[in-house]
Order: sequence, then structure tokens, then C-alpha cells
Amino acid sequence: MTKEEEKKKAGRMLLQAFLAVLAAGLILVFALVLILRPGSAEDTVSPAAGSGEEEPETEEEIPEDEDAQERQAEEAVKGAEAELPKIKEVPGENSDVTLGIDVSRFQEDIDWKQVAESGVDFAMVRIGYRKSVSGTIVEDECARYNMQEAAANGIHLGAYFFSTAVNEEEALEEARWVCEFLKGYPVTYPVVYNCEGFQEDYSRQHDMTVEERSALAGVFLDEIEAAGYTGMFYASRGELADSLLWDTETLEQRYRIWVAQYLPDIWPEVTGPEYDGSYVMWQYTDQGTVPGIRTVVDLNVAYFGYDAAASALEEGAAEQVEVNLEAGVTFEEVNEQVTSKDVTNLRSTMRQGDDSNVAAKLRNGETAIRTGVGNNGWSRVEYEGQTLYAVSSYLTTDLGCQTPAEEPDDGFKTKFTPVTENVTAKDVTNLRDRPSVEEPSAVVIQLHNGEVIARTGVSEPGWSRVEYNGQTLYCISSYLEVVE
Repeated sequence: MTKEEEKKKAGRMLLQAFLAVLAAGLILVFALVLILRPGSAEDTVSPAAGSGEEEPETEEEIPEDEDAQERQAEEAVKGAEAELPKIKEVPGENSDVTLGIDVSRFQEDIDWKQVAESGVDFAMVRIGYRKSVSGTIVEDECARYNMQEAAANGIHLGAYFFSTAVNEEEALEEARWVCEFLKGYPVTYPVVYNCEGFQEDYSRQHDMTVEERSALAGVFLDEIEAAGYTGMFYASRGELADSLLWDTETLEQRYRIWVAQYLPDIWPEVTGPEYDGSYVMWQYTDQGTVPGIRTVVDLNVAYFGYDAAASALEEGAAEQVEVNLEAGVTFEEVNEQVTSKDVTNLRSTMRQGDDSNVAAKLRNGETAIRTGVGNNGWSRVEYEGQTLYAVSSYLTTDLGCQTPAEEPDDGFKTKFTPVTENVTAKDVTNLRDRPSVEEPSAVVIQLHNGEVIARTGVSEPGWSRVEYNGQTLYCISSYLEVVE
């Protein structure tokens, strides 16, 4: 190879080396550009890049996104809360503690003037019920009079209906029946769904589930509230606790709750039931006594009141009625002559305590026609063209009966006519050491239905003298019934 050829070969090799270095440099530069270019593939894992937005470049910009996220979370919570049912708000409702009673035909004819004077603020009146077997809706025979007279004496009205509905159609029927009945009365306190006895074999609701019964309560109360009233659900503590027999959580979210629980001590010694759930009214005893009511009565405390009484939805729609003197009393119809064992007051009503209703006196040897014997210890008689009432134990069909000799004084003002008969309690009654409910009278023991004791005397004010385990004790005559 000549020197000239060697020079050319060396030049070519140098050029090739230069081009190789240049190519490698270009490749490196290109790779760096790809790595450092904004929006590279590695950036796509960022939430901001994925959403088409740039990530914040400074710490000052971060709170803006956190605030937005907090606002979104708050809006989501508000949206969820908006979907939950809420208890109806009632204009004029306040936080006063008010005291009331609940009544039905079983309280017989009530002297509402005396009830009002005793300090009762409100009355929850049973207006009707659906029968447990036949399913027929029945109006409470005292409802109209109780609503009319309670309102006339300044007592605020509430109402309740005893339901045995088995489907939505029946629950709506009950609610609409209630609304039609109530439209003429000034109903201030809630209208209540009351459902009991569903575990009894005879009940038409016996096979219904907790969810089914609770849903029907909701159907009833929603219809009541749609009509302009305040809905309330009533049940005992035992039924409500732990949602044992009702869907308590759902009912508490939607309606006011009236809970019943009877403790050894009552209001105001105890301020509420032993119940952890939500409630606004407490039925604290079923053995209350109130002036103007002859029988025992349920007593309640409501943890709310109202600034003023409501107006009727339809003024003038309520029918004006007279008192049903025989309400709550079952009479065995008879037709027999009777005379008095001594001297017996014949009264215009079955109410004792004073002589304001004494229409006549029946003396031993005089006769009247007895037309009915009541299960409350009273007789209905016809005397000189009047229908009157007398204590049954003061009368006899033995027209030859002679007035017994007067008994020795027992130290009490109450005088007793001697009798000899066996009696038992209609339910549960107190036997006291003296014929009075006022101190220093004390309850010695309670007599239960089925326990038979001897009655040795009856008094005109309505007390019986009885023998119990060798003791002479006293109880209210109307709480006893004769055992044949």
C-alpha cells in the first residue's frame, strides 16, 4: 500500500469515529428530552394529571383542594340527612312539662269540670277501635262526650285509635275514619296509633311480622299528619326496647313516641321511664285517681306543651251530645220488684260523694221496679215515673225484709248497712285500714280478681267493709263484684 492510500484509509476511519460519537450524542440528547418533557407517561399516575389538571406547585395551593374536598364531604352528609325522615315540627309547641290522662268508655261518665279543677292539662281520648276478631271499626261510646266536655272545660285534646289493621288498605281506612271524626274538635295534642294484643291467638294480627306491623303504623300516622294533625306512636317500654316487637328505630325517626312503663315510684318522684330510646310522653301508672272520675285512670306526663289550644279543622262539624249515664257499664236486664234494706238514695246518676244527684229516697217496705243490674255495683230502677240508680247491695227482692238493728259505733263517721255476701275484686283493688283514700288511711293489702272474701257491710258513700285474714278492712264498693 502506498503512502497516499494509507492517508486516505486513516481519514475514513477518523470520519467514521466522529460520526459514531455524534450519533451517540444525539441519541443521549433525545433520551434526555423524552425524560424531562412535561406530561410524560410517568406523570399519568398523578390524580391531577389524570384529571387533565396540573398538580399544585407550592404548599400554599394545597389547602384549596382540601377545602374543596371538605365541602364535598359536607354536601354529601347534608344530602344523606335530607333523605332521612324528620319528626313533624308543630308551630306553638313549647318545652313546658304538662300533665294529662287517657280515657275511654271504661272510665264511664266523667265529670270534666272536676277533672279540669284538679289541674289536668290534657286528655288523650280514645275515639274508636277496630275489633280484634271481626275487624269492624267501632266508635267509643263516650268519645264524643269526652271530647266535647274536656274542651268545654279548658282541657287540651289529644286522641288515640286502637288499631288491628292487617294491610295498608285497612290502616288508611282507620286513619281516614279518625280524621273524619276529629275534624269538628280542637285537637291540640297528638293523634296516636295504639296497637296491642297482637300476640294473642285470637288476634287477626297474630301472624304479622314486626316489620309488617310497623309499616302499617307508618301508613296510619303519615295519613294523620297529611290531614294536619301531629302523629304519635304508643307502646310499652318492653315492646320498644331493642326493637323487640316494633321497628323502634324507624318509628323514632319519624314520629313522637309515647312510652308506657309502670315503676314502683311515679311522677314526680321519678322524672321518666327506664327507657334509653326517644320519647316525649310517659304513661307512668294505670292506677291513678282523679276527681270527677269514679274508676282508676291512666296518668301521663308530656315533656312538651302548647302556647294555645288549636282550632277545629271544621268549625261546627262536631255533634253536640248528652252524657251517656250508663257508659262503660254492662247491665243485666231484669224486671223485678225491690225494696230498700233500710233507707236508700235513688240518684239521677251513678255517682256518690254528695247529695246533689239524689232524686228520691226508697225506704224499707216501699217498692220500685228494678230494670237492670250493673256490673259496677249499681241497679237501674223505675220509681214514680223516673229512671234512677241505687247501690245494688242496699236493695233486696225480699219484700218482707225488715231493717236490721243499728250496729254499734266502729269509731268512723262512715256508717255501714250490714250485709253477708262473698265478693272479689273486678281487677285489683286496695284494702285499707279505714274507709277513706285520704291520710292517715293506709293500704294494708291488695285483693286480686278470683280471691274471695266476705263483705259484712256497705255504706252510702260507696265503701265496703270486708273481712280479710281475720282483719276488718275497707275498699271502694265499685271495685268489687259479688260472687254467687
